[in-house]
Amino acid sequence: MIGLISVAAAALALSAPQDAPPQTTLPDVVVEGRNLEELVRGFVEEVGAPVGDYGPARWDRSVCIGVVNLRRELAQQMIDRMSAVALEVGLEPGQPGCRPNVLVIAAADGGEMARALVEARPGLFLTHVSGANQSRSELADFQATDRPVRWWHISLPVDSDTGQAAVRMPGYGPAATGNTFASRLRTGIQSDLQRVFIIVDFNRAGGANLIQISDYVAMVALAQIDPDAQTAGYDTVLNLFGSPETLPRITDWDLSYLRALYSAELDQARANAQSNEVARGMARDQRRDGDE
Repeated sequence: MIGLISVAAAALALSAPQDAPPQTTLPDVVVEGRNLEELVRGFVEEVGAPVGDYGPARWDRSVCIGVVNLRRELAQQMIDRMSAVALEVGLEPGQPGCRPNVLVIAAADGGEMARALVEARPGLFLTHVSGANQSRSELADFQATDRPVRWWHISLPVDSDTGQAAVRMPGYGPAATGNTFASRLRTGIQSDLQRVFIIVDFNRAGGANLIQISDYVAMVALAQIDPDAQTAGYDTVLNLFGSPETLPRITDWDLSYLRALYSAELDQARANAQSNEVARGMARDQRRDGDE
């Protein structure tokens, strides 16, 4: 991962971020007219972006966050805020000096930065390992989009007991085949996140401040979020850049989704069964919050 940081640092001379403007707070978004189960299932289906026929991926126990191309104090604020979200969903943030597997890069031109990174190390983005990354066309979108924040996840199907790769990897031995309790319904294999690149284009961030951006980035760092998800009907930080004044930080709805993702058993044989497990957990979490 040190090499990964070096690649990013080499491209950072292309841009310099702007400071984020102050925060404005307005009332929360209220969603009405749909029952909880329908809302939850719709959200999980809308935002999820697993690789191919594999189910949703997540980090295994811990995550190390690095932020580059921001002033030290601003980078630390972002790391601290993202780490707080990671703790909230049951992950252990890395200690100072850890090797980042979440790399957040601030840029004045996100497209130029993305193209420079992909050109410098294309193998970090297209791994040629089954279940590891999205397609070439989606990588092209990662480079060409004008979204304020863009991201690229790398995941790996692993044995849920040992963490060993469950797909063939160049230069490694045979793939793990899942634990001995696997069945037609459960495979003993789940997808773990391995690294994620996130580029924040501060010239396109509008009125969003650093806390809001940090929460948005935490959401897309901890889960495979579809960049084209239509989320206007939900109370989520993913609506940030449509109306930054209404969303001061990550919402209870977002945290319910992440908690469900990180508490679900994700070794079902079918990807949609895994998504259904997340939806059920999210609905339970929302009901529990409503009773408190």
